[in-house]
Amino acid sequence: MKYLLDTDRAADYLKGRPDAVELLGSLAGDGIGISLVTYGELWEGVAYGRDPDQNARKLRAFLRLADTVGLNQGIMRRFSRIRGQLRREGQLIGDFDTLIAATALHYDLVLVTRNLRHFDRIADLKVHESARVQNRD
Repeated sequence: MKYLLDTDRAADYLKGRPDAVELLGSLAGDGIGISLVTYGELWEGVAYGRDPDQNARKLRAFLRLADTVGLNQGIMRRFSRIRGQLRREGQLIGDFDTLIAATALHYDLVLVTRNLRHFDRIADLKVHESARVQNRD
């Protein structure tokens, strides 16, 4: 696996956004995954969306394409260092985003996201170039 999808890109794919469908299709050969955090956020969207049954079917199909990466002690230690550094710099972001970034860093994965505003604050995090191209428009 080479890529970790942030919740925003996974949700875009599930909504059928053409750019996300094309992007994930192009990355799938190298392996894509989601954090356990994203897994939970996506299931929340299913439970509270307009059509939970249809959305659950879509999510189950998506989960056959993307591995779910669990949290472990190494990720949690990295999370604590990232969060502490961001706090010291007055640049805190949400804990879920910090956990997703810690997961990508722990496994040396490229994060696929649209949320550069948060993730650019995290040193050494590799972010897929599609986010930078999209945000130039």
